[in-house]
Amino acid sequence: MELDLQSLLFDFIGGLGIFLLGIKYMGEGLQKSAGDRLRNILDRFTSNPLLGVLAGIVVTILIQSSSGTTVLTVGLVNAGFMSLRQAIGVIMGANIGTTVTAFIIGIDIGEYALPIMAAGAMLLFFFKHKKVNALGQTIFGFGSLFFGLELMSSGMSPLRSLEVFQELTVRMSDQPILGVLIGTVFTLIVQSSSATIGILQGLYSEGAIELQAAIPVLFGDNLGTTITAILAAIGASVAAKRAALTHVVFNLVGSTVFLLLLGLFTQFVVLLQGQFNLNPEMTIAFAHGSFNIANTIIQFPFIAGLAWLATKLIPGQDVIIEYKPKHLDPIFIQQSPSVALGQAKSEIVRMGEYASKGMEETQNYLGTHLQKHSEVAMQVEGALNNLDREITNYLVEISSRSMSEQESGTHTNLMDTVRDIERMGDHFENIIELIDYQISNKVAITEQAQEDLNNMFDLTILTVKQAIKAFESEDREQALAVVQKEDQIDRMERTYRKKHIIRVNEGKCSASAGIVFVDILSNLERIGDHAVNIAEEVLGESSL
Repeated sequence: MELDLQSLLFDFIGGLGIFLLGIKYMGEGLQKSAGDRLRNILDRFTSNPLLGVLAGIVVTILIQSSSGTTVLTVGLVNAGFMSLRQAIGVIMGANIGTTVTAFIIGIDIGEYALPIMAAGAMLLFFFKHKKVNALGQTIFGFGSLFFGLELMSSGMSPLRSLEVFQELTVRMSDQPILGVLIGTVFTLIVQSSSATIGILQGLYSEGAIELQAAIPVLFGDNLGTTITAILAAIGASVAAKRAALTHVVFNLVGSTVFLLLLGLFTQFVVLLQGQFNLNPEMTIAFAHGSFNIANTIIQFPFIAGLAWLATKLIPGQDVIIEYKPKHLDPIFIQQSPSVALGQAKSEIVRMGEYASKGMEETQNYLGTHLQKHSEVAMQVEGALNNLDREITNYLVEISSRSMSEQESGTHTNLMDTVRDIERMGDHFENIIELIDYQISNKVAITEQAQEDLNNMFDLTILTVKQAIKAFESEDREQALAVVQKEDQIDRMERTYRKKHIIRVNEGKCSASAGIVFVDILSNLERIGDHAVNIAEEVLGESSL
């Protein structure tokens, strides 16, 4: 039989593309259906590593991506919401959760793929309700996954008659390390272990590969999927690097152990196949699931050791931004509202310091366009939102206690100051979005405009820092200086706007650059307004 290489290649590449699209669509649809509460699941249900494993399984099933779960987890470790030990539990759970795709593929409904896609498309295009659209997206992705797999399988079926391929599978049976290498490299290229395991299921169902050769490839797929975490950790924080390292070590140790026990593990899979009368696809799914569950059970008692190893190999500060409050102890509310107000004030000062840090990172992002500055600024913004909620709730609880007139005035001022600082975060988030727009649309800002923005940034950051110091020390002189600086900011904004109009008229500046420039000025001016609000609280009430 003559091999039609073009058809084989086209079916395989096209099928792979549709398969990957199916996984993405199904994951996004499930995520929308879940109400986009994935971060909350990880935050709330990871108080210990065992719960972390369960949370990792659930979130990975919902987003159909172990890499996506790992990235979310790294963000939470970075933010101080989760310890490295908890994160390792989530990563272990993600490895189990990702096996669900293989089990879905094992359900042999490929012949119904097109009507399933049609049903999903109808829900997507003929209904306006968001929940129905999310369901349609999930169903369309589900059908696409099977349709892509069918195309890949039909493309790969002639391989079993190819002598070179037969020789390769024989060598893989004799030399399992070759199978691990092939699985790793292919997953590195495709960037999806679900896709490579789907291809493996297709090859095994077509009889193009023996089980003895397929299982080492499966181990390699698990190794290859760690590349996403490694890539995400390049240039990222210490916490990100540690989480990526534990992901690699976990899969490397698991693959090594099971490679040494390959004969025994293969016999176990054959036993499962005979016991449950599994089809070829489901056999690979069970092998994948058994490997990841057993690997988690084996390594779970050594989570503390994995965390210790990662900390030793990658030294440094674990957390950049801590979302959680440090000073809000509920015991003070019961004992002394006055002390509790002092604790709330300490937390607000910390919140104010974060706001100035967020602005500095935003200015760095404007000057360098390096993504790391944007990421830190957005983490700060998330921390400000969380601290706003926590401090406000704490202050609301204090208000239920009996307070003197002076304490009531202090309470009101603290509530107002929290709101002002939180709004600063919203404004520098707006500036980040404007810089993103500038980068993605290749909007060029003139050197003069850049200098003007830096001048205004410098003055605004200085004003915010001084306002927080005035608030902390109840210093009226500092507060008066903030009011003067805010007047300066207002004058500066008017001056720079006029200069901008001249540049536009002279053709030195484009309209789109002008919009970015003016909107950044406006947001900085509003941050100055919030700083002066804090200063006026100090001037109006000197007993904070």
